[in-house]
Amino acid sequence: MAGIRRQARIIALQVLYETDCTGHAIQGILANLAGRQDIPLESADFIKELVRGVVKNKPELDDIIKRFAPAFPLEQISIVDRNILRLAIFEALFNSNTPIRVIINEAIELAKGFGGDSSYRLINGVLGSIAQEYKPISNKT
Repeated sequence: MAGIRRQARIIALQVLYETDCTGHAIQGILANLAGRQDIPLESADFIKELVRGVVKNKPELDDIIKRFAPAFPLEQISIVDRNILRLAIFEALFNSNTPIRVIINEAIELAKGFGGDSSYRLINGVLGSIAQEYKPISNKT
């Protein structure tokens, strides 16, 4: 199960990255994913849930990032790091079916795999601060 959800997070990150870089419509990208035979239905549903949730809540997610990373203007945070943060914050605060520790760990792994050399530090710091602030909401451990 964890492997399926990690793969779904990776694909969701790729979808969000493509949208930010190219301006392609989310619906078109998700429609292309639906035709792929290598994505289990369970993963496809989770990918759609994550992507649509991030897109729907993007202004609020970005405000949270700005609040918890004041030394890093949002437009100066790399596209990869910004979307990892959006995914993790969405999952932690808006779709809290996963324990916060797991969400942070998954985000750090995404940062190590797709971000720059120090991306994981930024991701860990921001998400750790958010977890402390929202402890009553995200108290799943």
